[in-house]
Amino acid sequence: MASTLVLLHHASPHYHQNMPAIISPLNFNNQQLQNYSLLSWRHTLLPPNSNNININALLLSASASSNAIPGGIRTRRRRGGRMLRCKAANLAPGTPVRQTSILVVGATGTLGRQIVRRALDEGYDVRCLVRPRPAPADFLRDWGATVVNADLSKPETIPATLLGIHTVIDCATGRPEEPIKTVDWEGKVALIQCAKAMGVQKFVFFSIHNCDKHPEVPLMEIKFCTETFLRDIGLNHIIIRLCGFMQGLIGQYAVPILEEKSVWGTDAPTRIAYMDTQDIARLTFIALRNENINGKLLTFAGPRAWTTQEVITLCERLAGQDANVTTVPVSILRLTRQLTRLFEWTNDVADRLAFSEVLTSDTVFSVAMAETYSLLGVDGKDIITLEKYLQDYFTNILKKLKDLKAQSKQTDIYF
Repeated sequence: MASTLVLLHHASPHYHQNMPAIISPLNFNNQQLQNYSLLSWRHTLLPPNSNNININALLLSASASSNAIPGGIRTRRRRGGRMLRCKAANLAPGTPVRQTSILVVGATGTLGRQIVRRALDEGYDVRCLVRPRPAPADFLRDWGATVVNADLSKPETIPATLLGIHTVIDCATGRPEEPIKTVDWEGKVALIQCAKAMGVQKFVFFSIHNCDKHPEVPLMEIKFCTETFLRDIGLNHIIIRLCGFMQGLIGQYAVPILEEKSVWGTDAPTRIAYMDTQDIARLTFIALRNENINGKLLTFAGPRAWTTQEVITLCERLAGQDANVTTVPVSILRLTRQLTRLFEWTNDVADRLAFSEVLTSDTVFSVAMAETYSLLGVDGKDIITLEKYLQDYFTNILKKLKDLKAQSKQTDIYF
């Protein structure tokens, strides 16, 4: 993180006026650089020319793709292409930016789609940043959201998506086939810098519980680096660390058990407090409306932490059949990670195995939630338990299977 942004002409905090004439990079001070130097990934995370980040170029390039947003961007240039002014068309000086205008990044993901649904239900104007894809995200439009195409791995596509936005909610993460740092580091830094430059008022970032305690795991350290970068850049923010999603257990355990396929587990005593993404979304918007939570770090955890074996046993009981469990010793994961480190083309596999290794170690991914519930004004009894979530799933799926007299349709049902 070699640079942050200085706006030479600040816009009013609640209005989109003319964009700043020049946005110039400023090196971090010595103390900030010293703090980042303690992060083992600093030398690999920094882009090759990070001292020369040109946000002007990003803002100018947005004009080429401004059709994604009604009104787009207009720019005026001197000879040689230097930007004199960049402003939003159809937004006169002093036009208010509604506090209800939000951009959801990663809107098609497990958590992102629940954030979108909750936001729409609560009356927010929702814009979704979605990568260009063969299968359009029509379900987001059907719900009432606006969909704009952009890609965090292509920073020049980002600025146009932020016009008229008050709050960014970042749920995105890279795809399994991508290098971790492409989206989760370089893309997030570009997104945060652009949000700061374009006057976004609040940034919600979802991170991982205990990410500060595992610098050996690239994804977790990237999350921690991003948290630090978000705080240092001076953007009003909320950081929410998560432990695990209940929805992920459906494909990992529930469906294979119903289909009598192998269920993969480990011999480690790791305990994870899974949480329903609908509850995460609900608590997120409660936090968003509470000005006393600005700048805070929150951790959301489910009512109870579960081991892999406990989850499998619960699924067996609810499904009414035994699981075909294949146990992978943690020692095998460690050896596989070491071997994949020997070859450059398997480094990303090794990075993801490092994360798997932490999830299968003697670690508890959970926190006491009483203080957080009190801060948010939430009754902990309203948070769904894993037993109730899985019971609802199995009740619905078994009824469908009985009605259809089929054994292979359960993967088509989500709720």
